[in-house]
This record gives sequence, structure tokens and C-alpha cells, in this order.
Amino acid sequence: MKKNRLVHSAGKRILAAAIALAAVLLPGCASPARQQASAPHLKKLVIAEPVHLSGYLPLYVAQREGYFKEQGLEVKVIQATGGTHVTAVVSGDAWGVIGGIDSIALGNKNNSDPITAVCNCVNRANVYLFSKEGTAPKSKSKADLKEFLKGKTIVAGRHGGSPNLLTRYLLLNLGLNPEKDVRLIENSDASTVVSMLQNGNGDIGNGAEPQICEGIEKKVWEEPFYKFTDLGDFSYSVFGVKKSTIEKDPETVQKFVNAILKALKAVQNDHALAKKILTEEFPTLTEAQVKASLDRAYADNLWSPDGSISKKAVTTDMDMLLKTGIYTGSYSYDKLVNMQFVKKNQ
Repeated sequence: MKKNRLVHSAGKRILAAAIALAAVLLPGCASPARQQASAPHLKKLVIAEPVHLSGYLPLYVAQREGYFKEQGLEVKVIQATGGTHVTAVVSGDAWGVIGGIDSIALGNKNNSDPITAVCNCVNRANVYLFSKEGTAPKSKSKADLKEFLKGKTIVAGRHGGSPNLLTRYLLLNLGLNPEKDVRLIENSDASTVVSMLQNGNGDIGNGAEPQICEGIEKKVWEEPFYKFTDLGDFSYSVFGVKKSTIEKDPETVQKFVNAILKALKAVQNDHALAKKILTEEFPTLTEAQVKASLDRAYADNLWSPDGSISKKAVTTDMDMLLKTGIYTGSYSYDKLVNMQFVKKNQ
């Protein structure tokens, strides 16, 4: 109980700090000039993200290209690490969240006002495994993967987070015990994986762009040896809001979804725009890193083309969650997902 209280207290402090700094730092938000130009009549919304990733590019496009403003909205993004991106919505500190259906399902346990997914964003499991430079499994066969992973220290991300769950899922499918056959380091901030492997605090890491390119450029690791995007449709990053928000203010939800759907189409059809916004959003990336990040995303069909969240995407996600044992009991697609706003836009 004491440990749980400490974790809860730490999570609240992280969230409070993120919200307090949002007005100054606003990762993922438009430039200061654009913020100053925003009209006072725009309805202000806060979206919580678990980490700043290139996978959330459609959200950043909607911000920077004024798609939200066209809908009468001003959207700010706060980073809420350690799983607090979901609790930020539960507590009312954020209007919505971008995260996995698995995270939503976990957050909805014993929640009288559950979060419901209203639009898709990242329709693939955007997690890759990479190992220290000069090491890799002999092949991609199950036998060689099992042999390579056994006994290794894996920087797996926070316990209960999607990257951690996917890593456990793979280990179980290979016949390995995540608690006995490997050592999992469960870092709360996914962006620390580069420095952790660079400093010798792990043999293998998991993550996504832009961390992958950063690690390759710093010669910490080479190209990923395993990619979870091969699982196919997977509700990895969806936009969710409270059930009560859908019931009381469907107009705002519709406006938000309209802007995201426009951004999804823009990212798919205008690669030059995608490059421009990714460069603005991650100014420390080199041109080569930006290109590599986008090339990987397009090659792996990362983004949803139309915002729909299929039953297959949810089933694959929830099967992973159930197999790891982190989540027990049943679930309902219709309780986790509400596609009325996406369908209305079509």
C-alpha cells in the first residue's frame, strides 16, 4: 500500500508539473507568434500525451496548420509521463488523451465515467526493438529470437505501458518468462532509452521515432531487429474523451474529430507538409533523421487513413493486454469505441 501511495503521489506531481509548465513549454503546440494571434473566442482544450513522438504527427499538423482553429478550437498538448496521460482526463486536468485502447481499458477499471475512443491516429503498434551496436539475433526466427533475448537486460518502458506490454507479449509468445528469463528495466520516461543504453544500463531497448534515429546516429544501436508494426491493425494511439463529454458536448467532440481527420488526410497525401511540420515540431532532428522517421512511418503504414478504429485493431490490442495478465476480465468494443463522429464526417 505504501508503494502504491508513493507511485500515485509521484504521478500527481509529474502531472501537476506538466500542466503548470504547459503555458510556457507547450510541447507539440504552435509557435509563440501563432499562440498570440489566437482569437479569444476559441474554445480551449488540453490533450495529454504520454511522450512526444513523431507518431503523433497528425495532432501536431492540426495544431500548426490551423485545422483546430478552423473548427473554433485552441488545442494545447501536455506531456504526462508515467501513465498520467490517462489519469489527466479522469481527473479533469485534460479534455482528452492520445494513447492506446489498452491504456484506456486499464484506466476505465472501476471508473464511473469511462474514457471512450472517438478517433484513430496510429493504427499500428508503433514499437521497435533494438540492441546495442554490434549485437543482433542470428535471424528473425522464433528460435533465434528466443536465444538472443534470454538473459538480456531490456529497457522496456513503464509497467503497464504499451511498449512494455508488447515486449512482454513477445517474450511470452517465444516461451520466455518476463519475470525470470530476462531483466526488465521499467523506465517511466520512454525518451530516456537512448541515454540508458548509451550508458550501459541495458542490452536491448524498445521505442519509436525519433528515438530510433537518435540512437542510430549516436551509434548506440543499429536498425531495429524486431518491429511490432507487423502485427497489423492495432489501436495503438487513439483519441479518447470522457463518456460524459460525448453526452454533454458532442459538438466540440465533432469539431475536434473533424480537425484530426483533415490532418490524417494531409499527412497521408502531402509528404512535403509532413516533413515541414515534423521539422518544426522536433527542431533538434537533422534532415536525415526527419527523412528516416517519415520513411519508416510510411513504409510501416503507421497512420490511420480515415480515423476509423476497427474491431480487429481493438482485438489485437486487447489480446495482448489479456495475455500479459495485466488486465483480467472481459471487454466490449462498443464501450471502448464510439465511431459516430468519424462516420458523421465521412
